[in-house]
Amino acid sequence: MVERALELSQADDCVVIADEGSTANLRFAGNTLTTNGVARSSQLTVISIVGAGVGVVSRAAVRPEQLAEVVAAADEAAREAQPAEDARPLLEGAGSSAAWAEPVLPTSIGVFGDFAPALGETFAAAEAGGRKLYGFAEHTLTTSFVGSSKGLRLRHDQPTGRLELNAKSADLKRSAWTGVATRDFSDVDVAALDSTLAQRLEWAKNRIDLPAGRYETLLPPSAVADLMIYMFWSAGARDALDGRTVFSKAGGGTRVGERLSQLPITLSSDPAAPGVQCAPFVTAHAASRRSSVFDNGLPLAVTDWVRDGTLSALLQTRYSAELSGLPVTPAIDNLIMRGGEGGRSLEEMIASTERGLLVTCLWYIREVDPQTLLLTGLTRDGVYLVEHGEVVGEVNNFRFNESPVDLLGRLTEVGESRQTLPREWNDYFSRTIMPPVRVPDFNMSTVSQAN
Repeated sequence: MVERALELSQADDCVVIADEGSTANLRFAGNTLTTNGVARSSQLTVISIVGAGVGVVSRAAVRPEQLAEVVAAADEAAREAQPAEDARPLLEGAGSSAAWAEPVLPTSIGVFGDFAPALGETFAAAEAGGRKLYGFAEHTLTTSFVGSSKGLRLRHDQPTGRLELNAKSADLKRSAWTGVATRDFSDVDVAALDSTLAQRLEWAKNRIDLPAGRYETLLPPSAVADLMIYMFWSAGARDALDGRTVFSKAGGGTRVGERLSQLPITLSSDPAAPGVQCAPFVTAHAASRRSSVFDNGLPLAVTDWVRDGTLSALLQTRYSAELSGLPVTPAIDNLIMRGGEGGRSLEEMIASTERGLLVTCLWYIREVDPQTLLLTGLTRDGVYLVEHGEVVGEVNNFRFNESPVDLLGRLTEVGESRQTLPREWNDYFSRTIMPPVRVPDFNMSTVSQAN
């Protein structure tokens, strides 16, 4: 399809992206499997370039006899388009992927071959312990082909798996959540996850009501991931240059080079990082302020967004890099945060807490002010009070107001990093390695009535 579309195009230049996807899933409620299934999908995107004008047409499930119509529509859109400000020559000589012409192998329900029996045993254990388990397991495999009229022929096969697990007491009055990210479910220990949830439900038997205020708070890797992902998405160089964001420098320019934290925090992306591997080249289906269709195929490498506490890079296209005078650093589909050597586990951090809150996860996160990146959101499925190194009970839910950029400057401890699953954003961004952190004064702005 890619080769034929490139042949059909009458534009000056053309980029064609074909995405072939497959999904397998298991869903369960009340310790019972409710549904399972598999699905296939395909998406074809044709990017035509005439002069500096760009036309983009993207369609699902394109049949061979429809291909000429799709290409013609993209060519016509390019001829009618105004010149694109980010127009740059397409990449040449980027080479071909060795597996370019190999067949696409979809995922199947067989990916759960070992996980499903273990899940069944966990259902039985939960039932015996008076718990009800709810949730889903999902595995997707997306193969992306990127070809261009300049000879680009790149392919990437991306497996993505996630498990969300929610445990409730028999009377449905207590609830706890956990989740994991995986590439193939071979490393998922569902019994251990259930054991963690059982402990949290036990903690919740003692209910403690607290008022709004600023509390010393332990955030687990999942919650940290949700906050750092939002910061990452907000780190576009174009918006910073235009004075729109927290990364804009007073008087003009960007804050690259400014210290954000006194701790040796590094926030980075690496396409080859074990467990969170992702595409090693740019795949841009459409133009935006953070991506350019002219950059398709651009190689991606290890990028430090924050290095040793200092802001060192923003999301850059070739066009924005020329405006900013900074290196070209495109977005990468994973995010890794580390705090230096010797980070402690979350359990060790709890044991050393005199009095504070342990937050399980965050949800319904929304932006309040882009100039400071102030976010608001809610806690959910377990906020616990820690006193003298032990969890003494469950606390009511809160609404919070915090900026992840401001938080970096206030952290007093960064724990041991591990792969985690963000709760709020795992539909869109699931490849993260994050630490637990200690915030001395996390702003629980109001009490939430949510249960």
